[in-house]
Amino acid sequence: MHYLLLYDFVSDYLERRPQYRVQHLRLAWEAHARGELVLAGALAEPSDAAVLLFQGESADVALSFAAADPYVQQGLVLQWRVRPWITVVGALAATPVRPHEL
Repeated sequence: MHYLLLYDFVSDYLERRPQYRVQHLRLAWEAHARGELVLAGALAEPSDAAVLLFQGESADVALSFAAADPYVQQGLVLQWRVRPWITVVGALAATPVRPHEL
């Protein structure tokens, strides 16, 4: 199953980010190495949010990441939420559905 971790950043996120970025990226790459984090990054123009795509048996991988993330701990994230994402198209789709199967 896939899960989206959605962050909404504070207005001065870009100014405050540098002192926590190495720790945040280390946490992210470690989650990726374990096969939990598939893709992640900030949205641009404006840089006011981020989307992180996790995979796992439950939302726990995304919830644990957010709890340990220095961006969350240090107040760079105004709010965050985890949403299950039912992926149906693509090589990494968790529940592929092809037109001939309908």
